[in-house]
Amino acid sequence: MDRSTPRAAPEADRDARAGAPTEALALSQVGGVLRRSWHWIALPTLVAAAGAVAFVQIVPPRYTGEAKLLLESREAGFARTAQERAEQPQPIDEQAVASQAQVVMSRDLAREAIRRLKLVGNPEFDPTVEGLGPVQRALMLVGIAQNPLERPAEDRVLDAYFDRLLVFPAGKSRILSVEFRSKDPALAAQGANTIAELYIASLEAAKVDTARYASTWLGGNIEALRSRVAEAEAKVEAFRARNGLVAAGGTAGQPLSAQQLAELSSQLSHARTLKADLDGRVKLIKEMIKDGRAFEIPDVANNDLIRRVVESRITLRAQLALESRTLLPAHPRIKELTAQVADLDAQIKAAAERIGRTLENDTKIAGARVESLQATVDGQRDVVVKGNSSEVQLRALEREAKAQREQLESYLSRYREAAARDAESASPADARIVSRAVVPELPSFPKKLPIIGLVTLMAFLLSAGAVIARRLLANPGGAPRADAPAFEAAEAAPQPEPVRFSFPEATPPTSWPKLAEVASERAPVRTPAAPQPPQAESGSPFDLGILVGRLSERPRGEGGRTVLVLETAPAKRGTGRPSAKGLAETLADTLAEQRAVPVQVLAVDLDGPASDPDDPGLTDLVAGDAAFLDVIQPVPGSRLHRVARGFVDSEVLLEEPQALAITLEAMSEAYDWVICTQRLRHGSASRALLEAVAGRMDSVVIASNAAADDPDLVTLYGIAEDAGAGQVLVAQDSVAQPAADLSDEPMPLRLSAA
Repeated sequence: MDRSTPRAAPEADRDARAGAPTEALALSQVGGVLRRSWHWIALPTLVAAAGAVAFVQIVPPRYTGEAKLLLESREAGFARTAQERAEQPQPIDEQAVASQAQVVMSRDLAREAIRRLKLVGNPEFDPTVEGLGPVQRALMLVGIAQNPLERPAEDRVLDAYFDRLLVFPAGKSRILSVEFRSKDPALAAQGANTIAELYIASLEAAKVDTARYASTWLGGNIEALRSRVAEAEAKVEAFRARNGLVAAGGTAGQPLSAQQLAELSSQLSHARTLKADLDGRVKLIKEMIKDGRAFEIPDVANNDLIRRVVESRITLRAQLALESRTLLPAHPRIKELTAQVADLDAQIKAAAERIGRTLENDTKIAGARVESLQATVDGQRDVVVKGNSSEVQLRALEREAKAQREQLESYLSRYREAAARDAESASPADARIVSRAVVPELPSFPKKLPIIGLVTLMAFLLSAGAVIARRLLANPGGAPRADAPAFEAAEAAPQPEPVRFSFPEATPPTSWPKLAEVASERAPVRTPAAPQPPQAESGSPFDLGILVGRLSERPRGEGGRTVLVLETAPAKRGTGRPSAKGLAETLADTLAEQRAVPVQVLAVDLDGPASDPDDPGLTDLVAGDAAFLDVIQPVPGSRLHRVARGFVDSEVLLEEPQALAITLEAMSEAYDWVICTQRLRHGSASRALLEAVAGRMDSVVIASNAAADDPDLVTLYGIAEDAGAGQVLVAQDSVAQPAADLSDEPMPLRLSAA
């Protein structure tokens, strides 16, 4: 809960009431005051109404012509490039619309409109047509005013022209409204249309002037830029020829030395690949000859001579196998066949060795070629490295020539665009007239019925206010007047003197039985003549001065004092009649009506009757269903504020002890006195509420006429003391006495405390 919420209303009310002792005029009395002074209201109202009627009949009417302009982009498509046509046009925002409104009201456009409308010499706009008045001549003689004839004719009309011209945007749209007022309706319509046409013509002229200036400037710079482009390109070609950076036709952009190096590198790679292939084949042939598989070598097998030898070998081996079945290895036939097969194998091996030697020679030739190409590449690389520095300078010259060329192309493109726009009708204005002004039939001023009604209403309100102010100033203190009604005099009559009661000094609880005995034996003791705290106002049922003094003796914290009044039974007067107000309500009224030291008092009902749902109270505040400003209700004509019980059941006060504590603390910070009322009922809920609230109070006052040793009274006193209350007081307005001792004199209200 926000503790600052309840403080705002009480402090404001406290400041407002500090200087005014009593309200001088109630709200219910305003109607009677106005009825009694009806002639003071009716006469000025009728006079003002008659004056308004005369004014609207005498004043010459003025007519207003209105033209509307729509601001939009109207660039011609043929005058825009392909890129510009693809882009979305920029929207016109509110600032642009406001800026265009100021353009319409420019002085240059105003002078042209004055010439078109022929306002010079018009008596409505030109003050010198009817001559100079005597007042103006006198001011001119003393040097205060300037002679209007010394100014140009158009400048003399400017002030009246701007007074009758109004240009404004229509809401948040892109429409400009141009209004022109005049006594002549035809001139009003013509003026609005002329100003709109001049504004559109000025926009078209501005666009044409911009395009013409652009084409003129671009045309003067294109020739100089062309010469610079030609000079830059000539420097590039001369530098390339001087440093041998001539590019061949095959590869664009590369110099000849770099192309040669690339070709030599390619040949060197091919030679290395061929040498590696030959080395592999020679190695493979040697391994196959060593393994006796020479006839499996492709080059050997593909030789016709070797093929025939291989066929003969196969035939001889077949015969050898056939003869070996019948002949022994030492037989001459077997030896002959074996010798023939060996001879054929030697021929095949010799052929394979010849092929191997041929491949070895090819390998040597390929190695020599690789070495030659490597030397050539190394030499060409040195040539390329030396030409790199020249290549860097060449690229710089090429960039400069390219930049000059691109700038020239851009200038040529923009020149063609500007030339396309350099025509009277090629660039339409970014605005068009959507509604032309027509000759008005009804005057825009004066509006007869609204003026008469407004003047009459203002005169009525001012007259009524003057009557009420006169009544308040004539009777500021609220004293009864001779001509006041009877009920006002009755309200201002003095109230009867209240019944005074005395409060003896407090005594501890152990002395209560003795007090009861002494009270039954002797007459009531009056209050000694000592300085008393502030007494209650006239009309209070109790004299609570001593009780207020005892409550004020208790030291207060940062906020106000909190008091819980526990009413055990309806309050009794000395005569035994129930009082109209209980002790808690009387105490709150007494504190609120003190005039010596104005204080702010809040009366809180803890367990009274349930409130209406539309009038929330304490339980609704603790439950979180209402705010402080909703539950605090001021009492008219008093500093007292009240808080009802609420619509929610009182059980919420026991279920939400933390919220209840915060609420009471916030109230104590906002008010000087917080008077809480609890009515004792049978049951544990009432005592549980006492235990929950008493510990938060500076003082607990038990209003009871029971005997001092009454068990219920002792129990209540113990509960309040055990809960942690600052002080516990028992207030009695009568004591037990024999019937013979009763008299007409009121009994003293007794106050006991620990």
